[in-house]
Amino acid sequence: MEENNNEREEIYSERVRAGKRTYFFDVKATKSNDYYLTITESKRRYKDDGYTYEKHKIFLYKEDFNKFQDALNNTVNHVKEELLPDVDFEQFDRNNEDETTASVDTELKWD
Repeated sequence: MEENNNEREEIYSERVRAGKRTYFFDVKATKSNDYYLTITESKRRYKDDGYTYEKHKIFLYKEDFNKFQDALNNTVNHVKEELLPDVDFEQFDRNNEDETTASVDTELKWD
């Protein structure tokens, strides 16, 4: 019997915790050893007798990496420089360092 391979093997993974949400950035391989990125948002929700997790996933292929990265950087920079120029965004990094353990990487870097 053939195994279900809808979920590909993870090659690399990063996790970003953000309150009740966690973001996963995973590199996976196709059968032909090509690589792609999945971005998953996982939200913890209370339901009935416990917690459940609602997940949303984006698949990003190599031909779109640069376009995606440029659009994300441009959008974040617009908010930081044009809409919220007086906000010290480094304060959030300091707060995250206080709230997380040293083993969890909470920074999202694209460059």
